Amino acid sequence: MTRSPGEAGPSLVVLDFDGTLADSFDWFCSVLNGVADRYRFRRVEAHEVEALRLQGARAIVSHLGIPRWKLPFIARHMHALAARDAARIALFPGVPAMLADLRDAGVPLAILSSNRADTVRRVLGAENADRIEAYACGASLFGKARRLRTLLARRRVTPARALCIGDEVRDLEAARALGCSFGAVAWGYTDARALAALGPEHLFAEPADIASLLRRPESV
Repeated sequence: MTRSPGEAGPSLVVLDFDGTLADSFDWFCSVLNGVADRYRFRRVEAHEVEALRLQGARAIVSHLGIPRWKLPFIARHMHALAARDAARIALFPGVPAMLADLRDAGVPLAILSSNRADTVRRVLGAENADRIEAYACGASLFGKARRLRTLLARRRVTPARALCIGDEVRDLEAARALGCSFGAVAWGYTDARALAALGPEHLFAEPADIASLLRRPESV
């Protein structure tokens, strides 16, 4: 089901995965220090976590002392661990209902993620995965804007007609680099206060709020 051309609403809703649809933060914290030991960057102590959640990815990378050249190797290893542990990662409560509501309302959905497509699909499950019309996965840590540009071109959607939804500063930065509206979620990796301070067009307190907004004709 799709909207007719004259109806209001975005032509594409682009969803982040980890921290937006998937509740993977605890898993991430459980493997991070092992990765730190392997790739020789700073470990994260328990008392540092909440302060780091107020920072963007660039500040966190700097704090951990990770050289930029190591990032692709670290990302590849983290993605392999996520694939190994996919059964340990669940969707946030309310996400399946939200995806079903949006699909039933004719809202076209895509996923833009740094994670691997096979892991994303496994965590979503077959029913939820079928509700997604396009996948743009495997983006580098700071490469989401480039992957988003390709996704929009492939779908023939202008940035003004896309709404991006995510939980990190880098998600917001990617959307703004292209001129897309951005909706921040309050339940992900980055503290909602840090996202709110950057002035997103929307700030969602729970998944149901996304469906409520996008079911309204004035949601563009």
